[in-house]
This record gives sequence, structure tokens and C-alpha cells, in this order.
Amino acid sequence: MNIDRMEFIAWMERIMDRFDLLREHVTEVKNQHLSVDGDELLDNQDVLQLLKISNRSLQRYRSSGKLPYYTISGKIYYKFSDVHQFIRESFTAPARK
Repeated sequence: MNIDRMEFIAWMERIMDRFDLLREHVTEVKNQHLSVDGDELLDNQDVLQLLKISNRSLQRYRSSGKLPYYTISGKIYYKFSDVHQFIRESFTAPARK
């Protein structure tokens, strides 16, 4: 199967146009942040990366009531301010010698 140069260039231009459309869509989705009362909502993955903890640890914090969460359409979210408060409450200052 032989493809001449012009046909190849036309195909590549169409592919690059699709990549541009995909990039725009990804950028739009990335810039959309869910928020409640002006407070950004984080999903499980966001909190796991932010706190650098395992999924099981996050589940334990939810179950114990240490980290408030909200369920919207079956998906779990956390208010950024609640996560920030959890970090402050969990912080222990180093012991002085």
C-alpha cells in the first residue's frame, strides 16, 4: 500500500487538528473545579495525593469522623477547608530538647 506525500500530509494535519481539540477539551475539564459555598471540592484521588496516604488510611479517617466528607451522585468529595483543618489538627510540633 503506497500513500503519496500529499495524502500523508493531509492525514497528519487532520490528526493534529484532533489533538488540538482534545487538548482544549482537557484544559477545559481541568479548569472546572467543583465548589460548594465558595469552597473547592476534592475527590478521593486529590486527597490521596495531597496527604500522601493510602486509600485505606483515607477510608479510616472517614469512618472515624476525623475527615468530613460529602457524597454527590455516589462519589465522595471533601471540602478543601476540611482537609486543611484535618492537616492542622494532625500536625504535631517536634519535641524540644
